[in-house]
Amino acid sequence: MPATAKTSSATDLALIAVFAALIAAFSLTPAIPIGIGVPITLQTLAVVLAGLVLGPWRGFLATVLYLLVGFAGLPVFAGGTAGFGVISHPSIGYLLAFPVGALVAGALVRVFADWRGAKQYLGFFLAGLAASLVIHAAGIVGLAIVAKMGLVGAFLYDLVFWPGDIAKMFVASAIAVAVHKAFPALLAVRRPALA
Repeated sequence: MPATAKTSSATDLALIAVFAALIAAFSLTPAIPIGIGVPITLQTLAVVLAGLVLGPWRGFLATVLYLLVGFAGLPVFAGGTAGFGVISHPSIGYLLAFPVGALVAGALVRVFADWRGAKQYLGFFLAGLAASLVIHAAGIVGLAIVAKMGLVGAFLYDLVFWPGDIAKMFVASAIAVAVHKAFPALLAVRRPALA
């Protein structure tokens, strides 16, 4: 295998690990409890940022790694929780949707990566917003099932999170635009080297 392929794989693994750690760190920032066990945290900011910065597959894998570490027992979920017991928490729908949210953000950001200026920022924001919609939709289903509040009640409860998440998308977009300006090849699709 050529050295560049090894370097690319090592770089991908490092980026995935770093963003999994970033999601964990943002999950453990002080949460704002709002009842029934779904606090307001910075998790969604880190999850969407993983997709916006790393692209679809590395963003997806970073969030999967984060979930695997938490399910394995390390206290990286919101409130320092861990293990498979979180499946019974009302927040499980949000949590399980993180990889899909990062995948959506990463796939859409590729469409806007070559845009410049305010147009690129708007595109990144819309990619983050689409990822948030996916996460919120799964969160509503999780709330309806686990908290037994029905879809309408879960939807109304979920509305509390939207102002903060919209603000997070503005921040994630600004960070992602700056990162891609500094590292324009970060989203480049690498072809496997032929043996």
